[in-house]
Amino acid sequence: MKRGFTLLELIIVIIIIGILATLGFTQYARLIEKARGAEARTILGDLRKKAAGFRLERGSLAGIANDDLDVSANVGDTPSVCAPSHYFSYTISATADPSITVQATRCAGGGKTPNAGAPTGGQTITLTTNLNSGVDTWGGTGPWD
Repeated sequence: MKRGFTLLELIIVIIIIGILATLGFTQYARLIEKARGAEARTILGDLRKKAAGFRLERGSLAGIANDDLDVSANVGDTPSVCAPSHYFSYTISATADPSITVQATRCAGGGKTPNAGAPTGGQTITLTTNLNSGVDTWGGTGPWD
């Protein structure tokens, strides 16, 4: 009597391992992308603080622009375009005193590398803040919700 596995049993085990590896990789890629979203949340919080400082200094948000929050294509600033130092680009998307909305858009190309697992582009994280009440509302599209 021979002992061992048949070819069919080995193929079934290999298929099961392949399925489990595929599921594990997709979960890993999603986890990595959520971690990259932490960059955007941190920077959006910093932009909120800068907008509050602008409003305290000038009395209103009228005339606020990306440059007032240090958002530009200049090295060292928060990038307004996809830059090799960040996974997102940032903009002021709406202002109606006392509220401001700042937005991070995920770079599908041209951003920080490795860019593996990046969404196809256009996914956003938004922060809308009422500077009178201090109420923050997070929103957006993508795996960071």
